Parts: sequence; structure tokens; C-alpha cells
Amino acid sequence: MATVALMWEARAARGRGAQLLAWARARELSPAPTRREAFTAPGERVLVITWWENAALSADLPELPPPPDELLARPVHRWRFERVEDMPPAA
Repeated sequence: MATVALMWEARAARGRGAQLLAWARARELSPAPTRREAFTAPGERVLVITWWENAALSADLPELPPPPDELLARPVHRWRFERVEDMPPAA
């Protein structure tokens, strides 16, 4: 088992970025992840990353659902990552 990070990224319909962010932040996951963060980027993009300790990459973990179509400029993208051993800082 390892730490797994789930990334959920969506691009909001024009002028709907704040609404998409509010929608994503209001979604509860059960069980709750170890850690959860939300980010925004130019182009009205919203990114949510959740961290799950002691999970397998293929584990059945709760994910954010797709938002209402009117909030989206394109379908949601999702990725799963497994943490690798810490690397020393670059010299």
C-alpha cells in the first residue's frame, strides 16, 4: 500500500470559474481523504487533489462526480498517481 493522489481537473464555461470552484469545494467525499486541496489556473480551470494514505492505485476511492454540464467548457479530466520514495533536493 502507498499514498495515492487523485487529481480532478475541469475547465469552467466562460464566466463560471468561481461557480465551478464553489461546486467542487462543496462536494463531500465519504470517507474523507487524508488531505484535499483546490487550485485555480488561467482559463477558468479548477484542480482538486485528494491524498489517500495506505491505498492501492487501483483502490475504489471516492472521487468528485462530474459537475452540472452548464458549469463546464469540456469534460472533467482525472488522473491517479502513486507516491514514490522521497527524492533528495536538487543541488
